[in-house]
Amino acid sequence: MTPVLPGATIGVLGAGQLGRMFAIAARRMGYRVHTFSPDTDTPTGQVADVEVTAPYEDLDAVRAFARAVSVVTFEFENVPAGTAAAAAERAPVRPGGHVLHTTQQRLREKEFLARAGLPVAPFVPVRSFAELEQAIDRLGTPAVLKQAAWGYDGKGQVWVDHPEEADAAWAVVGEAESVLEAAVAFEKEVSVVAVRGADGSFAHFGVIENEHEDQILDVSVSPADVPETLARQAVEIARAVMEALDVVGVLCVELFVAADGRLLVNELAPRPHNSGHLTFDACVTSQFEQQLRAVCGLPLGATERLRPAAMANLLGGLWREGEPDWAAACAFPDVKVHLYGKSEARPGRKMGHLVAMAPTSHLARQRVLAAREALARRRR
Repeated sequence: MTPVLPGATIGVLGAGQLGRMFAIAARRMGYRVHTFSPDTDTPTGQVADVEVTAPYEDLDAVRAFARAVSVVTFEFENVPAGTAAAAAERAPVRPGGHVLHTTQQRLREKEFLARAGLPVAPFVPVRSFAELEQAIDRLGTPAVLKQAAWGYDGKGQVWVDHPEEADAAWAVVGEAESVLEAAVAFEKEVSVVAVRGADGSFAHFGVIENEHEDQILDVSVSPADVPETLARQAVEIARAVMEALDVVGVLCVELFVAADGRLLVNELAPRPHNSGHLTFDACVTSQFEQQLRAVCGLPLGATERLRPAAMANLLGGLWREGEPDWAAACAFPDVKVHLYGKSEARPGRKMGHLVAMAPTSHLARQRVLAAREALARRRR
């Protein structure tokens, strides 16, 4: 493919914080950025050259948007498939619409992984209450019921600890197509953020260890505290996923480390990922610059980690008693503050994050948590 060179315009479907950090990376390299979403004054729109506001279902607007750019990418996978297809009529879309189609729906994703011979927890498709009862009989309890479509950050999921909870669980997922997964006894959750170029080249940021709070990512640490053999296996799983899906761009593979040492794929995200935000500060080339390089057909950058690092999310609840004390976080000289420009702080809403760097990942985790605590402690 002919590379899309600096000076060209990149189109981004979606306008959240991932698009914002992508746009910062793109503008630093001399590209222009247009963003498309139903909203105005968005995190991406605040730093883009052009912010187009229209529904994703307005396919004429999508086509006009794509006609004005050299290549289209996306910053979240819940862009409707029809939107990606309409954009592809006017400009290359990377990763392709087929990647969106597979990864934006849990059942399609699980079935793809199983067909590819990749390790997943036992699961059963559920399309009716009768099928849910049959799935519980087959897998047993505890298990987790996940709505097939539009789920992220724990949304549309419910634990089924006993068979008699099936009625309530079915109501939680809106009586919609779902997946029942067997409970996994796991020691930790990890992720591999990787990138694949148009020429099939592959790079990765190693294994990142993740901690969740209320099913939302809370802290990520790099490098993860895992054996080297397991780390190599996790990277090979990520490579296999990207090759099987023919991804051009960044993809994150979230994995469970089971109590018996096995790796099980939990979810895929075909774009930069929250757990990879620390790469913006801690690596030679960030996940956002890698996405840019891949979709533009440029050689991939080095992923060398400059120092061990940890990231802590800043959720809307931190604003409950007023504006956080940003000077308190900046008093930690090895902590970086990233805010997304969102005007309204709501509980559970990702408003920003902190990244700390230190001689070891353990120390980096301690520092980022101390900095986050200081945001509220000194304010009081």
